[in-house]
Amino acid sequence: MSVDSAVVRRIAHLSRIAVDENEVERLRGEINAILHFVETLSEVDVEGVEPIASVLPMQMKKRVDVVTDGGIAEDVLVNAPAKEDHYFVVPKVIE
Repeated sequence: MSVDSAVVRRIAHLSRIAVDENEVERLRGEINAILHFVETLSEVDVEGVEPIASVLPMQMKKRVDVVTDGGIAEDVLVNAPAKEDHYFVVPKVIE
């Protein structure tokens, strides 16, 4: 598959990217090179190869899903312009 100048302009239009007329040919070459590379990848035999997320075997680090207040309520409220107990005080916006 290859693209022509009209397709490059259409891609630029759809992605809302301003492309000068003198850049169209360069972009056409770059897009065609990318498409050629993808075609080359499709020739690789991957029969029996399991998909992986990493080349190294690793376990995801998980933390206990526990709700806490963070233990720093006073630190958070230090810069509050107005506070009451452990809450921010904000102006009323709905009557």
